[in-house]
Amino acid sequence: MKKALLLFLVGATLSACGGKSGSEGSASTTPPQSMVADEPVDDGMGVGEIKSVELNDPLKPDMVSRGESIYDMKCSACHQLTDQRVVGPGWKGLTSQRKPEWIMNMITNVEVMLEQDPAAQALLEECLTRMPNQNVSIGDARDILEFMYANDGKPVGK
Repeated sequence: MKKALLLFLVGATLSACGGKSGSEGSASTTPPQSMVADEPVDDGMGVGEIKSVELNDPLKPDMVSRGESIYDMKCSACHQLTDQRVVGPGWKGLTSQRKPEWIMNMITNVEVMLEQDPAAQALLEECLTRMPNQNVSIGDARDILEFMYANDGKPVGK
């Protein structure tokens, strides 16, 4: 970005100070370059610090239990464990619809996700209510994710 800006400024200065006058030097064979960064590619992982999630197979029972407790305390008022939408979407089948990184970024970085992620914005349009920031840590979000996979029928270890 800095390099492109520097090249633009140098080119503009040379053109203004020593460029040819009239129609001799006004035509350019290369189109002007944009100084705006390209739009990020939607990789399905959402926006946030979660870039990779290693899933457990089988699921860890202690993580599932902690995730269920957090769900009961912070999530159950708006999200059902079925596919029924209450305030927010139901959780059944969610782990097959979204990447684990997206789910964790939505839990831990909800404001930015609602501002920048197309899938989160579509959910907001559908549900008409912004998901509040519950101040869930990355560790707690990982436990919630484990519980979500258990809710979707993935086997839990002993």
